[in-house]
Amino acid sequence: MAGLNVSLSFFFIIVTLCEGARRVSKMFLPQKIYSSFAGELASAFQLCACCLELRMLVEIGPWGGGFGPDVVLTLLFLLFLVHGVSFDGASANPAVSIQEFLMVESSLLTTVVKLLAHFLGMKASCVLTNLYWSWELTDFHLIQNLIARDCSSSLRTSVGQGTLVEATCSFFFHLTLLLFQHSFFIYRVTAVALIVTILAYTAGPFTSAFYNPALASAVTFHCSGNTLLDYMQVYCLGPLTGMVVAVLLYQGNIPRFFQRNLFYYQKSKYRVPKGKPTCSPNGKQKQEKSTKRGKAEPSQKME
Repeated sequence: MAGLNVSLSFFFIIVTLCEGARRVSKMFLPQKIYSSFAGELASAFQLCACCLELRMLVEIGPWGGGFGPDVVLTLLFLLFLVHGVSFDGASANPAVSIQEFLMVESSLLTTVVKLLAHFLGMKASCVLTNLYWSWELTDFHLIQNLIARDCSSSLRTSVGQGTLVEATCSFFFHLTLLLFQHSFFIYRVTAVALIVTILAYTAGPFTSAFYNPALASAVTFHCSGNTLLDYMQVYCLGPLTGMVVAVLLYQGNIPRFFQRNLFYYQKSKYRVPKGKPTCSPNGKQKQEKSTKRGKAEPSQKME
C-alpha cells in the first residue's frame, strides 16, 4: 500500500499545483486568454499527469501491489469528480473543443488556441511525469522505468474494431455532456465521472478508452505495435466521428454548417387560429345595407 499512498500524494500535488496555476492566471490574464489558453493548458496538464500515473497502476498494480481493478476504477471515478470540479469550464479534450466550434459556441481562432493548449499541456505533463518516475520513489516506479523504453500499445484489438470502440465511447461521452449541459453542476460532474468509469471498465481492455486525441497522442502514440496512421485512425478519427454523431442525434443538425433540422420536426409553440373573414369598421353597416336591399327586392317584385 506504500506505493498507492505515493500515487495518491502525486495526484494531490498535481491537482493543487494546477489549481494554483489556474487561479493565478485567472487573476492576471484577460478572461478570454484564460478560458481559451491558460485554463485549458493547466487542465490538460492535470488530466494527462493523473492519467499516466493511473495507467501505471493499471499495468503494474495487480501483480506488483496486489490490488485489483476495483481500486483503479474507484480512483478513476474520484479523479474525474475532482477534474470536473477544478477544471473551471475547461475540457482538456480536443474533441470537446471541436464540438463547441460545431455548436457555434466558440470561434475558429479560439478553437485552434484551445487545441494548441491541449497538446502543449499533455507533452509538458509527460516530461514532468517521466522525471517523477525517474526518482523511483516506489517499486512501481522502478518497474515502470524498466519497461518505459519498450512500452506496449494501448490498442489491443484490430484497427477497425478499435476505431468503432473509440467512436462508441466518444458518442456516449459527448451525448452525456450535451444532455447534462444545462443541469445542476453537481449532477453534471457526477454523470460525466460515472460515464467515464463505465466506459473505462467496458472498453478499457480494447483501446484503454481514451476518446481524447491529445491524451492518446501523449500516452500511446510513441509505443511500438502500431503505425502512426493506425493510431490516428483509432484515436483521432474514432472520437471525432462519435462526437459528430452525438451532436447530430442531440441537435438534429450541425449548427456551424446548416440550420435545417434533419431528424426532428419542430412544431410551433403557438397555435395559429384558423383564418376568419375580416370585416372593416363599416362591415356592420354594409351588412345591414345588403339585408335591407334583400328585403326591398321582393317587395318591389310583388308591386
